[in-house]
Amino acid sequence: MRLVSFKKSDEIKIGLINTDGKTVVDLSIAAPDLPQDMNDFIDLGDAGIEQAAAASAAAEAKLNLNDLDLIAPIPVPRRNVFCVGRNYHEHAQEFHDSGFDAIAGATATPDDPIIFTKATTSVSGPTDPIPSYLDSSNSTDYEGELAVIIGKEGRGISKADALDYVYGYTVSNDVTARIWQHKHKQWFIGKSLDGYFPMGPAIVTSDESGHPDTFQLTTVVNGEQRQYASVGDLIFDIPTLIECISAGITLKSGDIIATGTPVGVGIGFEPPVFLQKGDVVEVTITPLGTIRNIVE
Repeated sequence: MRLVSFKKSDEIKIGLINTDGKTVVDLSIAAPDLPQDMNDFIDLGDAGIEQAAAASAAAEAKLNLNDLDLIAPIPVPRRNVFCVGRNYHEHAQEFHDSGFDAIAGATATPDDPIIFTKATTSVSGPTDPIPSYLDSSNSTDYEGELAVIIGKEGRGISKADALDYVYGYTVSNDVTARIWQHKHKQWFIGKSLDGYFPMGPAIVTSDESGHPDTFQLTTVVNGEQRQYASVGDLIFDIPTLIECISAGITLKSGDIIATGTPVGVGIGFEPPVFLQKGDVVEVTITPLGTIRNIVE
């Protein structure tokens, strides 16, 4: 199932994209007893998915996808977004060599996952502008990433059980003000500017998406391919990340984990190539979809 959030008559609704890829079932019409907040819908787990699927044939609830104003699938996360740094080998090396990594060690590849968070206010939609004017350092960079959506609460989750806790997946861009990331040592400020985590266009539930190791990620800037990688190339795979984070922190339904970016970011160029006003950044993950954001 492909779940979206959208605005309709100034209200936020949730829906599911039909198999034709062109229409969306407005669940506020097809299944009015279901929640109209994605967090609350995810809380229902499989029961919510089953109810939505049963209502998907309602002709009166079908809308044209191209006519909708899609917003982030989870417009307001309940908690900060969990993120992972240096989680592809080649990117770990390019970041280590860039001079922007204030916590660089002797080797590029970390021994354990590097976990940080982004503020909830960094979340924006799949076509929202990237507000680089908020970055007074003029060092805004892109990082295409797979984001994992947690489906149920758990702590002390083993790698063997981890994928059972995954509700689905979506596309994201961990936009970063590099100079602020370096200046403040901890990455929170440089990563958390308002609108610096566009995500979407949909949450593809794990029963439909297939195994994440088969996903392919591509980032294109102004028509030029900058990043291309298989999610299967992660240093620390998704089960490892879930085990690590949940060892002492309770993961909750609706939590978001951005799993890291591959080689090809702007600081990997010599000199660095930062985003400029008017640039168009597209992140595609096959089979999840594409987000397209213009830099302001």
